[in-house]
Amino acid sequence: MFFHIVLERNMQLHPRYFGRNLRENLVSKLMKDVEGTCSGRHGFVVAVTGIEDIGKGLIRDGTGFVTFPVKYQCVVFRPFKGEILEAVVTMVNKMGFFAEAGPVQIFVSNHLIPDDMEFQSGDMPNYTTSDGSVKIQKDSEVRLKIIGLRVDATEIDARENESLFLVDARTIFHLCIDFIFCFIVDSSALVP
Repeated sequence: MFFHIVLERNMQLHPRYFGRNLRENLVSKLMKDVEGTCSGRHGFVVAVTGIEDIGKGLIRDGTGFVTFPVKYQCVVFRPFKGEILEAVVTMVNKMGFFAEAGPVQIFVSNHLIPDDMEFQSGDMPNYTTSDGSVKIQKDSEVRLKIIGLRVDATEIDARENESLFLVDARTIFHLCIDFIFCFIVDSSALVP
């Protein structure tokens, strides 16, 4: 889910950036430093939308750097357990499939894929229903319900060292095309 929130950050600026463009330099550095980052508490920072306040700078002893407290508005993406998302499949293998939903990569284990779907290897690996009516392959769109996630200090994970969410696709499945998301979900709450 996306949220528009206010965050604070202490920004250090080198003296060479002081002068008439000080504010623009601070805003540029803030955007470069925070956009695309992840915090376990707030989620992924998608974009900085505005600056609420830039406090008075504090000179750092011995370095010449100045630390400015900056209060800014931003859009963040934070998935929650039980949330239903649409995702685009990025890779399929016999262990399951990976998908992406915005900045988040999701893994759906083959144990959570409906029993009537079988893995088909070949040039374009996929999971196909026994009657061939539904096929999950690269670039397919799926609707998933998140059944678990793990929050680290710097990223949101369902597995170690990767930003993944676990999903169960047994009962909530909806195939589409050209949508990128990856989650581990429980599909029992979705109706196709």
